[in-house]
Amino acid sequence: QVQLVESGGGLVQTGGSLRLSCTPSGITFSYYTMGWFRQAPGKEREFVVAISQSGGDTDFTDSVWGRFAISRDNAKNTVYLQMDSLQPEDTAVYYCAAGTAVRALRRKQVNYWGQGTQVTVSS
Repeated sequence: QVQLVESGGGLVQTGGSLRLSCTPSGITFSYYTMGWFRQAPGKEREFVVAISQSGGDTDFTDSVWGRFAISRDNAKNTVYLQMDSLQPEDTAVYYCAAGTAVRALRRKQVNYWGQGTQVTVSS
């Protein structure tokens, strides 16, 4: 059974930082491109960022460029999302995702989803 377990969400003030982690089980982590999506209330789930299997290729949505960073540790089977300069519009449930390629994840071609972790940014 495949599980993607996210952690690190919470409540933070505007301008603050959070780091999300995602640790999959049931898959060979190094075979997969990993990414993060988010879904705000009343909105569609949107692509945020992805990182290739080796970590050498990344893709970000424009709204988080320069504020968010993605990294992965294949030895620990974990992908991280460092979120800095958080804004109220970043408030959403953040979902970890596994796919086959960075550009495929951007197109929401996701093989596996996590359960989501809530991020709330207060103004």
